[in-house]
Amino acid sequence: MNPEHCLVEREGHVLVVTLNRPEAKNALSSGMLAGMYRAWRLLDADPELRVAILTGRGDVFCAGADLKAMGGGGERDEEFQKLMAEVPDLHWQALLRHNRPMKPIIAAVEGYAVAGGTEILQGTDIRVAAEGAIFGVTEARRGLFPLGGSSVRLRRQIPYTLAAEILLTGRHVTAQEALAFGLVGRVVPSGQALAEAKKVAAEICDNAPLSIRALVRMLREIDESYPEADALVKELEIGGPVFATKDAREGPRAFAEKRKPVYKGE
Repeated sequence: MNPEHCLVEREGHVLVVTLNRPEAKNALSSGMLAGMYRAWRLLDADPELRVAILTGRGDVFCAGADLKAMGGGGERDEEFQKLMAEVPDLHWQALLRHNRPMKPIIAAVEGYAVAGGTEILQGTDIRVAAEGAIFGVTEARRGLFPLGGSSVRLRRQIPYTLAAEILLTGRHVTAQEALAFGLVGRVVPSGQALAEAKKVAAEICDNAPLSIRALVRMLREIDESYPEADALVKELEIGGPVFATKDAREGPRAFAEKRKPVYKGE
C-alpha cells in the first residue's frame, strides 16, 4: 500500500489532494484509496480546513480502476485488507460515494477522467476542467458496472437522456460537452485547472465557514427528491442557526465599516 500514490498537502485553509500515480494514468490503487479516505476524514475533522481540491499529477486526472491488475488477479495487499477490515466501506468513502465531508470539494481536471475518474467527479461540488479534459463512464465496455454512484447521480446532475447516453454507450465526452451538459462548471486552458481551482478555493475561504458548512449540508442532504415545502422547512432548520453566530455579526459590521470581514467560524 504505497502512501505516495496520494499526496495530501495543506495550503492555509485549503487541503490539496493529489492522485499521484502518473505512470499508471493515476489508476486507483490501495494506497490511493487509503490516502483519499484519510484526507476526507481530515477535512471533516480539522476546523482550520475549509475546502479541498482534488486533482491528479501529470496530464491525467484518473483513469479509474487498474484494469491490468484486475485482469491479472493482482497480489493481495495485506496492509490494505487490514484497513478494510476496520472500515469496510473505506473504498466508497475514498471515492466520495459514502460519508462525504461537510466541506466543499473542488475537482481540478487535466486530461482523462474516465470510469472511476468521472465517478469521483460526481461526489465533488465545484468542477474545473482543462480544455483537453476527457470524461466518460466506460464500465459497460469492459463488462463491468459503475458502482461508484454514476447510475444514480449522473441523471440527477445532468439531463436524463445525456446521462443515459454516457452510461449506455460508454463514449468519451469532451470538456466542452461536459460544460454544455453541466457536468463541469468551467473550462480553462490546458495546464490551468489547478490554478483556477485554487482561485475558487480562495473565494470560498474568504466567506464565513459556518455559512459554508450549512450550505454544504443543504447541498448534501436535501436533494430533488424532497418536496419543495419539506425542503424549505429543512432550510430554516439548517440555515437559521447561522444567524446566531459571531460571524453573522462580523459580516454586517465589516460591511458597514468598509473592511474585509475576519471570520473565525464562531
